[in-house]
Amino acid sequence: MVGLELWLAPMTLFPRNTMSIEDAALSQTHSVPRDSDGVPGGSEQRAAPRFTLLIRAAKLVSPNGEFVCVIRDVSETGVSVRLFHALPSGDKLELQMPGGGSYEVEPVRQDANEVGFRFASHVEVGRLINEASAYPKRGLRLGVCFPIHISTLTQKSNAMIVNLSQQGARFECDELFAIEQNLRIEAAEPVPEFSEVRAKVRWRRDREFGVVFDDTFTLGDFARLAARLQAPALLSD
Repeated sequence: MVGLELWLAPMTLFPRNTMSIEDAALSQTHSVPRDSDGVPGGSEQRAAPRFTLLIRAAKLVSPNGEFVCVIRDVSETGVSVRLFHALPSGDKLELQMPGGGSYEVEPVRQDANEVGFRFASHVEVGRLINEASAYPKRGLRLGVCFPIHISTLTQKSNAMIVNLSQQGARFECDELFAIEQNLRIEAAEPVPEFSEVRAKVRWRRDREFGVVFDDTFTLGDFARLAARLQAPALLSD
């Protein structure tokens, strides 16, 4: 276990029951061995001990789209994640880390929005943990596409968002907008989580524009927005 101790030594301890999911997604937790029932310090340890991870937001990719999840703990054989909605369909899904790492996973158990997956192939736990630790504040970007209406003081335009994060978006539009120009953005079809968003243009390239939102989405709202746009049946409301 020396290798894992070296990977996990720099982590800071945060009690899991004193933090919200959205706060925990940006914080670090110390690794604690867990038994087969997921209880720390159990008397019978499984062959591949499960360790509480640096709790991090990640991306769960399914045939229905890209969805937000929070990694809870991990072992050499599997990983436990927290979703903000029902589990997307698909026997084999892909867990993508903010740093770019990708792991094929298969669901094996579910308890409400807590889902356990096994890895489809061998995974080096130390490498996964290190990758989660190396990018603690890198935001998730989802390849979500949907039409929008853009309003300024002098014009109204139609556009298409092609990439979305908690902090901003990339969209395509035939109209021209100036750098630092203020925009009001609405989804072309009613979306409760995206009724009207105020944003500012940060960059432009040909017909593509990057904007930053005046008010960022919480992780939970961002997750529900992604589900609403791609697979609304996953939401209970």
